[in-house]
Amino acid sequence: MEAFSELIKTRRSMRQFTDELLSGDDVKLLLRAGLMAPSSKGLHSYEFVVVEDKEMLAALSQCKQMGSDFLAGAPLAIVVLADPTVSDVWIEDASVAAANILLQAEDLGLGACWIQVRNRYTADERSSEQIVKSLLGIPEDRGVVCIIAVGHKGMERKPQNEDRLKWERVHLGQFTMHNS
Repeated sequence: MEAFSELIKTRRSMRQFTDELLSGDDVKLLLRAGLMAPSSKGLHSYEFVVVEDKEMLAALSQCKQMGSDFLAGAPLAIVVLADPTVSDVWIEDASVAAANILLQAEDLGLGACWIQVRNRYTADERSSEQIVKSLLGIPEDRGVVCIIAVGHKGMERKPQNEDRLKWERVHLGQFTMHNS
């Protein structure tokens, strides 16, 4: 494992993948990272659906108007959902779990990208969430937050440029308006 400060700098959204499949051990480590995520009151309202079938990945890639088509070229998707009846902060719980998965992917040398599903729609205004639920048989009482595409990196991305950090968005002690 590399230092967290380096991991956070090098983790970038990856939208191109090689055809190489992930090992079972890598998939297990990704899911372990998600399952180890902290959650409100320790309720762990999040759940995951793992998809490796190419036809299903292609179908899921059409779940919204923009920003999901690259999923068809990924060897793996992890659909992150949660049960709103378990926790009132199910969105936050699922988001933290998704972030853990994204960081674990980078630590394994894999590429990954968050695909927003909640509150997104297709060009003809169908709910992305309803499409994903229908394709994967997810019960109506669950909320789908995102899909994480994962695979071996098929492109190079430079690390985050620290010179571009928006330090003016940090407020010490209290909020202060900055002149733009």
